[in-house]
Amino acid sequence: MNLRRSLSTALFMFLFAVVALCSQPVFAQSSGTVTQSDKQEDETNLDTQLYLLVATNQEVADTKLPAAIESVVKQLRPSLPFKNYRLAATLINRVKNNGRLNLKWIGGPLGVSTEPAVNPSFNEFRVNGIKLITDAAGQSVVRMEGFTFGARIPIQTSAVASTSATMPIFNYESTGLNTDISMREGEPVVVGTLHVGPSGDAIILVMSAKRSKQ
Repeated sequence: MNLRRSLSTALFMFLFAVVALCSQPVFAQSSGTVTQSDKQEDETNLDTQLYLLVATNQEVADTKLPAAIESVVKQLRPSLPFKNYRLAATLINRVKNNGRLNLKWIGGPLGVSTEPAVNPSFNEFRVNGIKLITDAAGQSVVRMEGFTFGARIPIQTSAVASTSATMPIFNYESTGLNTDISMREGEPVVVGTLHVGPSGDAIILVMSAKRSKQ
């Protein structure tokens, strides 16, 4: 009886050792596959497009908009019924997946003015984290954490008369927004609107992002 029990125990230990040895290569292979997948994901780049639109009731010289955002503006018009929409700036950048983005630039006035465009605006666009994920429906989604846009915009506050002409006086006012957003890959979305100036013009931020082809 003891001999039979001993043989059964030895056989069990032998089978357990065989199973353990066979499972080790499979586990190592699975771990290697995950590591390689993570490495490939880390090398993914995203092309981002930020469109700055100005909505106004004044007349503008050029109202042509990029085809990529025409559908977005069409949806905006019922809720923001301005007479005209114009493109103030387009910012195209490439950023690594799980990376960040920070831009500062000097541009023309973000608004419509009858005065010559001699007073620039000082702008900043920043995203603390950009990540490409897959949602519950299996669709690719770009998540942007710490999306920040800020601008210092010249606003005419008064004017001074001189011997030759009346000179306008401008003060710089700050405006901006900070939020976290998610968007479907390749589909432009409205991030927010900012009203600027006594004329009631509005800055509209439209954002899109997709995987780089190269």
